[in-house]
Amino acid sequence: MKKMILHLPFQINYHNHSASQIRPQKMMQAFQAIGYEVELIMGDCKARKKQIAKTKTSIENGTKYDFIYSESSTQPNFWTGRGFNKCVLLDYSFFKFCKSYDLKIGLFYRDIYWLFNSVENNSSFLKKKLMRFFYEYDLKQYNKLVNIVYLPSMQMAKYIPTITQDKFKALPPGHDEYEKTSIKKSTKSIELLYIGGLGCHYQMHKLFTVLKEFPKIHFTLCTRENEWQNKKDEYELPKNIFIVHKNGDELKELYSKADIAMLFVEPQEYWEFAAPVKLYEYIGKEKPIIASCGTLAGEFVAGNSIGWTIEYKENALKELFERLLDDIDEINRKKEKIQSVKSLNSWKARAMEVRGDLSV
Repeated sequence: MKKMILHLPFQINYHNHSASQIRPQKMMQAFQAIGYEVELIMGDCKARKKQIAKTKTSIENGTKYDFIYSESSTQPNFWTGRGFNKCVLLDYSFFKFCKSYDLKIGLFYRDIYWLFNSVENNSSFLKKKLMRFFYEYDLKQYNKLVNIVYLPSMQMAKYIPTITQDKFKALPPGHDEYEKTSIKKSTKSIELLYIGGLGCHYQMHKLFTVLKEFPKIHFTLCTRENEWQNKKDEYELPKNIFIVHKNGDELKELYSKADIAMLFVEPQEYWEFAAPVKLYEYIGKEKPIIASCGTLAGEFVAGNSIGWTIEYKENALKELFERLLDDIDEINRKKEKIQSVKSLNSWKARAMEVRGDLSV
């Protein structure tokens, strides 16, 4: 069996269902599914130091690895774990060692919140400056040592300093390969579903407002309880909107009832390059998507005809709802389109792409 190295400068929290924790798990499973034995280097400084020493010895003794795939932390590498760690150069020294053995390295760079927002608004000025310095230091090291820097989308590349543009390649999230779903029967009701966050980047006020006029359209919003508690005063809750707090296997029932998935959010600069995991999860579940113009998700939905991309305006949403209630079969026609792009966007497809990029 072929071998590859999966490098994570953090410990996966298997009980955390955020995208930053789900993605490395899914990629590891996908590499295994396409036939790799995965050598995992993961955890805090102490754990990685021990694992790296073992892996270096294996390489020196002749063990062959096809490539290294790494995912960045949401924190600078020096800040992973509990505050400042004592092995800032550990990972980069390892990358340099691997390059000396002609091992190609691909690294997924997760997000660039730090370029848009103040890092930890309650932090001291000194800590903010330190954090930014080390974010930029990481980028310089990636530029020197990494063969390909994967991004959620190529639209994100223009915001990232230091790294030369030809190193970037898009590697969006994926989905698990689910069974084909049944078609929707011609009824006069529609079930909408949104699963995910409800923070500053996920504002859905216009959706709530419009739904008051459409009692035959039901909307289930599944989000973390604390996020709903923080935002619920901003929303008026008509009888056809249901708020739930579920995760894991509990989501199966929500998906089974849903006809359409929602990404109808207020466009912001962040949404021009953000590739939400839920977009691909919706594709895997064969749920047509209503998305907003001015977002990367909306561009993808429109380009693949897997839903409806409309202006973030109440009138646009009303017109769409009225049309769908008159022609329920339009939902099924969009589901047929999803089936044609589904296999190209699985986690397994992402792992195969990395293999093609980095294998010698």
